[in-house]
Amino acid sequence: MSIGNRDNNYAFIDSQNLNLAIRDQGWILDYKRFRKYLEQKYNISQAFLFIGYVPSNQNLYTSLQKYGYLLIFKPTLVLQSGKTKGNVDAELVLHSVIEMQNYDKAIVVSGDGDYHCLVDYLIKQNKLLHLMIPNKYKYSSLLKKFAEKIVFMNNLKEKLEYKKR
Repeated sequence: MSIGNRDNNYAFIDSQNLNLAIRDQGWILDYKRFRKYLEQKYNISQAFLFIGYVPSNQNLYTSLQKYGYLLIFKPTLVLQSGKTKGNVDAELVLHSVIEMQNYDKAIVVSGDGDYHCLVDYLIKQNKLLHLMIPNKYKYSSLLKKFAEKIVFMNNLKEKLEYKKR
């Protein structure tokens, strides 16, 4: 269902949660097509992508900005295991509240239970359009109580899968 053109909606996207949940299903998200999909289906005028900053990923960041995402960087840590960690939860929550007067409704893209308080707050403020969960088979049970606001991405592979050109 498309929303009327009068709406000015924002998306707040946990990039790591989105990326890993989609890859876990055996496909890769085409971020360019995803941005268009959000715009056309939900009237998303601003899409904030929260992402850990790794200097060697500059080309990726440039591409994402070209596709229309507003990138919000989180400094990263390299753990002893060699894995890079950049937890964006606090930044996503903070920005969605800071920006609240600028949007009609918000979509939060993540299956992380750490966003339970944000989703609850946005619903109470009548500001949540949807909680978009990348994988309906793997997400926090804390979010299940918001079932009427949840949309899953599992059935979007045909529309949004990255295909090498």
